[in-house]
Amino acid sequence: MSGTLRAVQQGLEQLYRIDTGVTVDDYVVGHDVRAALAPGRQPREQLLVSEAGGEMELALFLDPSAIANLAQRDPRHRLDEHNVGDFLLALEGVSHFVYTVMCAQQHRTVSALELELQAEVDKYLTCLLLSEGDGDATSRSEYWRQRLFVSCEYDADLDADEHDRYRAANDNALRYTGMLQDRFVTTRQIPAMLAEARRFYRRGLAAKLASAASR
Repeated sequence: MSGTLRAVQQGLEQLYRIDTGVTVDDYVVGHDVRAALAPGRQPREQLLVSEAGGEMELALFLDPSAIANLAQRDPRHRLDEHNVGDFLLALEGVSHFVYTVMCAQQHRTVSALELELQAEVDKYLTCLLLSEGDGDATSRSEYWRQRLFVSCEYDADLDADEHDRYRAANDNALRYTGMLQDRFVTTRQIPAMLAEARRFYRRGLAAKLASAASR
């Protein structure tokens, strides 16, 4: 297994100052196991969750070709058009995994929309921090916001509910990261931005949506 997934998990847990105590690599499954667990729609990234008797079981599928590409083109060394798509795919999956584990450990329920919204914010923050040094911070922030939330495309096989959920996550992430950009990035208050991001991470969905709407 590529060390990239572990590095992404460690980065997220360090960013948000949490410790799940589990390793994402132990939960990654391949095509055959995913097909047996979820025989329906099969996207390139999918977190599978099962609950029974008060116990939760998780499995994370990530397209093996994406993992292989990241092993060859490590985004920690360079993030560019050769690896950014696969990196965002892996980041989304690991974000879902870490957030789900954290909520389970805190006995919190979590909705699909909350998972998607947090993953979009995680993508923005991670890419912004990884690309540090590539131009001024405000330009980098605006580039990633446009790329992640404005120029994004949705899979054609999404059903109406899924499409609406992804669109709501994108729209709210666009607003929230706009607030981060205006209040913290342009004023070069990155430690304060990270402190705000940690507070956002620990809020429930209603409070997250209120934070996005407050811009």
